[in-house]
Amino acid sequence: MSDVKVIYAAIRALGIADEEDRRDLYERVTGKRRLREMTPGEKNAVVAELRRLGFRAPAQQTRLEGPWAKKLQALWISAWQLGLVRNRTDAALIAFVRRQTGIDHPRWLRDAAEAAKAVEALKSWMAREGGVCWTVPQSPAWKNDPLGQVVAAQWARLPAETRGDFDLFVKGIVCPAGGHLPITGLDGLRRADWIAVCNALGVILRGDAPAARRKTAARK
Repeated sequence: MSDVKVIYAAIRALGIADEEDRRDLYERVTGKRRLREMTPGEKNAVVAELRRLGFRAPAQQTRLEGPWAKKLQALWISAWQLGLVRNRTDAALIAFVRRQTGIDHPRWLRDAAEAAKAVEALKSWMAREGGVCWTVPQSPAWKNDPLGQVVAAQWARLPAETRGDFDLFVKGIVCPAGGHLPITGLDGLRRADWIAVCNALGVILRGDAPAARRKTAARK
């Protein structure tokens, strides 16, 4: 549901039937009397005011939309794989975005400055609490990809006594049948390989893996 539709639904729900009353409300909040003259942020401010007046929106849709949604989702899942996020669902991400920006849903997050608040808040949290180093360039080269940076942080968060050899751990994930790593080593792995490694480390960090597996996985 678009912001305009939410406003109209709220107006009906609150019984604001008179057009001049509606326009007075718009002007009080934004200085503008017509929705078509408002920016997305101003429309969202109207929604917030209608909620303050008692409007209760139906359950938010939880499918992410909008130009910043995929980036936010990728960061959110990475934070979950680091063991920072307890609830990986889109609904939990939507609640996080609302706290950071005051905007009810990422599908309304059109302004780059507003989107940056949520993106940078997530990246700062992952750096502070998860140890992710977003600086580039790094060595080895695989750490220059954001996914590689997350994997490096995951590995560092494992207890030192369980870590073993990183290359052997990665090989055990991407070559389970005893194959060989690319001739270029870890730098030659595909994105799908790093996703598999990230997923495996996420299972360990969240405590989803049995104790025996946590102790021996890094020694493959």
